[in-house]
Amino acid sequence: MNLSRFLIVGVLSLFIVLLTFKTGSAGRLPRHEFYQLTIIHFQTAAQEHSIDSFLQQAYLPALHKEGVEKIGVFKGRANDTSANKIICVVIPVRAFDKLFQLSAALAKNKDYQAASTPYADAPYSSPPYTRIENILLQDFPTETPLQAPSLNGPRKDRVYELRSYESPTEKLFQNKVKMFTAGDEIGLFKRLNFNAIFYGQVIAGSKMPNLMYMTSFENMADRDAHWKSFGDDQQWKKLSALPEYQHNVSHIDITFLYPVEYSDL
Repeated sequence: MNLSRFLIVGVLSLFIVLLTFKTGSAGRLPRHEFYQLTIIHFQTAAQEHSIDSFLQQAYLPALHKEGVEKIGVFKGRANDTSANKIICVVIPVRAFDKLFQLSAALAKNKDYQAASTPYADAPYSSPPYTRIENILLQDFPTETPLQAPSLNGPRKDRVYELRSYESPTEKLFQNKVKMFTAGDEIGLFKRLNFNAIFYGQVIAGSKMPNLMYMTSFENMADRDAHWKSFGDDQQWKKLSALPEYQHNVSHIDITFLYPVEYSDL
């Protein structure tokens, strides 16, 4: 397995992205931040150890060397007994072609190749994971770049909440994005100190049309208190009642995560 494939480099994904944007007068894509969300599924403690070793000793150091900062690595909360455990990796880049450049750089990085050998050369009878998903996102039109949270408690207690909002149609999806931006739902999250990590439109993934965002809290009690404040807030009650923002979400997935010790976020 070529580990540089850990990054999204598929030609199909590129076509999807290019068709998503409108080019400027100079024929160049508008400037945005992009996020690659990689979800690694695993089952055993041995697989978890293999993935952690690969990420901590090979993958993140190699990306840092290429100038990529604020890489988030998170594990699912309360899933020790689950048959399907996950590790999520969030990689921010300022230009889409940076993903291609990273893939090429990793392929030439001898230190990375050596450090990743146990993971790369795992036998078919003992793979280091069950499956890998890659999701590509673009930041919202207001250009809300990825942010490191302002949290002080132990990492093991923190709650990072990843939400995916699916919409019935592309038009209603854009309406939900507008609710976040022009409707200032983002401003509400900021005012209530939700410690948002990122907001992104999915431009290559398996559940389109959808958007995803991540907020963070000191612990689960803090998370519950924040969402109660959100639900009780007059701005939200007014915004959610507006006729133009009705029926723009058909399904919501919520995943609770916590940051590993070697995560940048």
